[in-house]
Amino acid sequence: MAAFLPPVLSDTIVALSTPPGAGAIALVRLSGPKAVALTDEVFAGKLLRDQPGHTLHYGTIRDGERILDEVVVSLFRAPHSYTREDVVEISCHGSDYIVQQLLGLLTRRGARLAEAGEFTKRAFLHGAFDLAQAEAVADLIAADSALSHQVAMQQMRGGFSQELRALRARLVQFAALLELELDFGEEDVEFADRTGLVALLQEVQALVRRLLRSFELGNVIKNGVTTVIAGKPNAGKSTLLNALLNEERAIVSAVAGTTRDLIEDEVSLDGIRFRFVDTAGLRETTDVVESIGVERTRKRVQQAALLIYLVDITDSTPYEVKVELEALTPDQRIPTLIVGNKLDLASAAQIDSFRSQPNTVLVAAARGDGMEELQNALLARVRGEGLDQTGATTIVTNLRHVRSLEATAAALDAVLVGLSMGTGTELVAADLRQALAALGEITGEISSDDLLTSIFTQFCIGK
Repeated sequence: MAAFLPPVLSDTIVALSTPPGAGAIALVRLSGPKAVALTDEVFAGKLLRDQPGHTLHYGTIRDGERILDEVVVSLFRAPHSYTREDVVEISCHGSDYIVQQLLGLLTRRGARLAEAGEFTKRAFLHGAFDLAQAEAVADLIAADSALSHQVAMQQMRGGFSQELRALRARLVQFAALLELELDFGEEDVEFADRTGLVALLQEVQALVRRLLRSFELGNVIKNGVTTVIAGKPNAGKSTLLNALLNEERAIVSAVAGTTRDLIEDEVSLDGIRFRFVDTAGLRETTDVVESIGVERTRKRVQQAALLIYLVDITDSTPYEVKVELEALTPDQRIPTLIVGNKLDLASAAQIDSFRSQPNTVLVAAARGDGMEELQNALLARVRGEGLDQTGATTIVTNLRHVRSLEATAAALDAVLVGLSMGTGTELVAADLRQALAALGEITGEISSDDLLTSIFTQFCIGK
């Protein structure tokens, strides 16, 4: 089999697949045609070449007469392995010295240190999964919340790829008929039903647009939500941050202007990661240090994915809040949630005046009252209407996929315009080919070496 593979796949590669640094266990992985033979040269135990795949073997690693470590070797035979090649995984003690000695031992005998993502790249090149699934492997490793893990797992198991292949297969059928018409161009015949093609293109276009819309949620799931807490001094911003984090993260003081720099921390709410940013109180000040903090607050607000505008309802009116927000975010492009604080100190009239306002939640941050309602409101603002966060609907999380879907949508628009204007079959077919190519780039049916290098170099070395 190896003789028919590209030269890069004829090498046997080796890398540390667990994080570097001291630990209980380290795992060194080999993959390639000589993985078993090279391990046999340094492993004192059963001869691995005589053992079946999916077996574990205890023994020692030796450098000549010197025993380097006691290890457990996992053996996987091609094609029943992650890379679809022979794979050996050596579990040794997690000492930097042992790992470096072991890697040196194996490279001196002919193995090559793996490049970033090379094990997964080999799995892709051998057809273990497509490119979208390969990228999901990196997302799964980076997942730091229940929802990001769920989406990455769904994509790694092929949910997104299956939907794309179904779309592409339907377009291929019509593309083939259009190409057939070109072969019989002189006879002026039509094999593809134009009415049916328009209906199909509109349906596919709707699905592509839905996938593009899902990226808003997908980006939130993958990268988290930068949520800036802004408001006047002494509104209770630091108290609210502590209540959201359920810890004393920020200094709370009755003295106005205590917070002069940005304080950031993260928390996961129902699987979505929020990065809360406590800011300096917004006011005119002659204090040089405080004025720098206020300017940083204004800049950070413009970079926010979500704004919590905190209000002391005992000292403000809804109209004043409206004026303050118009000054802070004049274009109103930043999703904003108004949080009225000090509910426990407010009069009934003050409470009623704010409770009737849209996008407003009332809390008593110092006592923790209203925090569950606030968390639910934050989740509702992030998820938006019509976006399914349960995994039943495919969610796009990768910017490269978005670019390909945008190119697909543009090409499909061109096909629809061409059909409506009676454009020649050759031009319509060319636009349809562009749509198919853009979809194919997502799963790797159409790819280049530069694209693969760009994707897999973002992986960790041992994966």
